Amino acid sequence: MSIRTALVLAFIAAASSAALAQSSGTPEQRAACGPDVRRFCYRVKQSDGDNAYLQCLELNRDNLSAKCLNMLKSYGK
Repeated sequence: MSIRTALVLAFIAAASSAALAQSSGTPEQRAACGPDVRRFCYRVKQSDGDNAYLQCLELNRDNLSAKCLNMLKSYGK
């Protein structure tokens, strides 16, 4: 699994059900960006595709928490 895929899965997990959240992404990814996904990307649906969460976070980059922003930067985003 690519790093990009793992990060996108973390965003999806943060916005999805608890069961999915426990099975996707690393705990660090969920902890860093989960609150930002819930705050800024609550309208994004899984059916919008994996990149929709990443695009949402990138659109809200100026308002992201330091933790999430650092996570994105660590993956080259």
